[in-house]
Amino acid sequence: MTHDVVPPDDGASPEVLALAKVVARLRSEIADLEGVAASTAVLERAKGVLMAQTGSSAEAAYKRLLERAAQRSSTLMEECWLALGQIRPGPAPASSPDLSPPPARQQSAVGSAGPCDRPPDEDGLRPLLGRIAECLAEAGDEGDIAELLRAVLAEAAGVDAVMIYTVTATGSLELTGHAGVDRRLADQWSHVPPLSGVAALEAIAARQPVWLEDPVEDARRYLLIGDPPERWPSRAWIPVPSEGIARAAVGFLRTRSGSFDPDTRTLLRTAVRLCGALLRAFGRPGDGSPEGIVAPDAVEEVQRILDVLSGPAVLLTPLRSTAGEIEDYRIDAAAPESVDIAGRRGKELVGRKVLETYPTVAGTALWDGYQDTLATGAVYEGEPFRYQEVGAGFPQESVYSVRATRLGERLIVSWVRHDTSEREIRRLADMQRLGNLGWAGWQLTTDRIVWSDQVYAIFDREAALGPIGIEELPRHVLPEDQSRLARAVRRLLRLGHAVDQPFRITTADGVRHLRIVVEAQTDAGGTPVEVHGFFQDVTALRDAELALRESERAVLVQRGMLQAERALAARLQATLLPIPEQSLELAGLCVGVACTPADSGVNVGGDWYSAIELPDKSALFVVGDVAGHGLAAVGTMAQLRFTAKGMAITGSALVDVLRRLNNLLLHTDSEPSATATMVIGRYEPQRRRLTWARAGHLPPLLLRGGRASFLPQPDGCLLGAARDSLYRQAVIDLLPGDRLLLYTDGLVEEPGEDIDLGLDRLGQDALVLLAAGMDEELARTLAGRRLANRDDICVLDIHVPDEE
Repeated sequence: MTHDVVPPDDGASPEVLALAKVVARLRSEIADLEGVAASTAVLERAKGVLMAQTGSSAEAAYKRLLERAAQRSSTLMEECWLALGQIRPGPAPASSPDLSPPPARQQSAVGSAGPCDRPPDEDGLRPLLGRIAECLAEAGDEGDIAELLRAVLAEAAGVDAVMIYTVTATGSLELTGHAGVDRRLADQWSHVPPLSGVAALEAIAARQPVWLEDPVEDARRYLLIGDPPERWPSRAWIPVPSEGIARAAVGFLRTRSGSFDPDTRTLLRTAVRLCGALLRAFGRPGDGSPEGIVAPDAVEEVQRILDVLSGPAVLLTPLRSTAGEIEDYRIDAAAPESVDIAGRRGKELVGRKVLETYPTVAGTALWDGYQDTLATGAVYEGEPFRYQEVGAGFPQESVYSVRATRLGERLIVSWVRHDTSEREIRRLADMQRLGNLGWAGWQLTTDRIVWSDQVYAIFDREAALGPIGIEELPRHVLPEDQSRLARAVRRLLRLGHAVDQPFRITTADGVRHLRIVVEAQTDAGGTPVEVHGFFQDVTALRDAELALRESERAVLVQRGMLQAERALAARLQATLLPIPEQSLELAGLCVGVACTPADSGVNVGGDWYSAIELPDKSALFVVGDVAGHGLAAVGTMAQLRFTAKGMAITGSALVDVLRRLNNLLLHTDSEPSATATMVIGRYEPQRRRLTWARAGHLPPLLLRGGRASFLPQPDGCLLGAARDSLYRQAVIDLLPGDRLLLYTDGLVEEPGEDIDLGLDRLGQDALVLLAAGMDEELARTLAGRRLANRDDICVLDIHVPDEE
């Protein structure tokens, strides 16, 4: 790279000098690239001429030129111009070839009077290919090549139009040359996205020609160019040959229908191959490499490393002048998280130069640090510095910390951006909105106040009115809260005491409950100079607290009522159902009684018993359980207990007693009607016979001879469940030493457990207690063994004494 260095100017700043050097270098590079491109075009044309003359490949033609240059001790360019001169009309000097460039072209290769307009030779392909090669020497771009191919192949192959497409970096097609196509159609098809069904793309991808010879069938499969598409019934898309990936295709369009014969196909493929070298030269920069280019393998290795790094980092290659002075740096690799002010990320930065992209870096400590690291190898870790960038039309100032490390003759540069990013700002705004709080700050020395948008929303205040000063804040709250908030603010401003104070304000929506939490930042003398903190709208929380208090108050009232009801029900139950302190003796039987209330809850249950002597000297035993708790259950229990006793005393049969009790519950005023279970028995002492019936109750437990068994149950639905329920009775003769247990379900039931397990456990516990000699207190002991009474328990232990 050769160019003039801008002379030093004592009156110019380092930034201006650096930018001047960049401009001079860019001008020189443009001139160099133009020269390289011109030389490349001459080389490709000369190779095309030899390919047409000898039928050889592009590589063989290039070797032929090198061999001739070595034999004649000439340069490659001189031999290229000799090759181009040999195909022009007129003899070429044998002793001293003309090494000057050919005269400039006056007319296009097609439509001008000259060798390109000669009619095709029918003796074979060589004359046609020679004409193409001859005209290629004068082609300046893809458009000239398209005109040349259409003119030469019009008669020999019936070609009416030619289109040349090149694949871009994004995979789409760009129309780079055309002939026989009007401007409107060329503009319409100048850019073709990478879609499926594009014949040119398919030819390039497959590296094989695509012959379209059936318009109807082709229209179903491909996107046909033309208006209408039937304008060209036959088409051919031939990829431009390349040693690597094919990047271009030439399309030949014909207005005649029919297939391409083998000779025509060979002609078209050969013509494209002949033009391939020049098309590839037009489609890429010159072969020369500008000074400072990094070896591709080294860049790829560094890029692979940067790809797995977290955080921003780039590989910088210094660009030096002819005197060895560093004029700029180029980004040759970049980590994915590297982002600049324009939003370019990762590999989008690769190829950009530092001073062209970030011109204000010139002359800074960062620029000097880069040069020092390259010179000494010492790691550069600069202090955080402010860098002003211009993005979206306005300046933005950011704070960076940069670290640079030498890697060979290049630099690995990483950095940290300290200012809040846009994403973090959005997250902060979301947090304030979701938490219904906003940040505020007061600069006491400059009277500068900063409120976040959420504070204005909390105060229901227009942003145009501006924020409220910390001293003025008490005047904006309800009168009841002014004095308390004012005292807190005075302590804050005078002594620097932090404030965490609730207060209320009036808004269009009503009264709002707010909270202020602020603290002061003091100077060396302890005087507050800045106040910062947040406001929070706690109206919803306050409303929830009030609702909770009301709920707690209602719960306490309800609890008191329930406790009073329980106390009343307990007194009523004790009055209606006295529990004897010792066993009863009825009709020659010894009867033990136990009634235990539930451990939890505030309601009294409806379990009851009766054990009385009837007028005929027999004994009546009843155990029942009313569903539910509280006064209603106790009232139903009293009804059933006294009604059953009265009917039994008057001589009613047991099944009649149950039937009438069932009707009694069904005709009560409560909705729905109460239900209850019950077992009732009458014992005749003369025959030791017990007649009993049940209404949905658990079966009695018989303990006899060291064994426990439950009595077979007669039919009987629970009371209050259905009209016209059928009840039956059973009879058992008791023996001396027998014990019969009548009980309620609280003695055997456990939540989530099958009732049969509870019944089996009752039989086993009773036998164990009897074996342990606890027969006198069997009922109370069984009731007391329950670890957690979730329901009331009532037990009658009917014992037939042993014979003396």
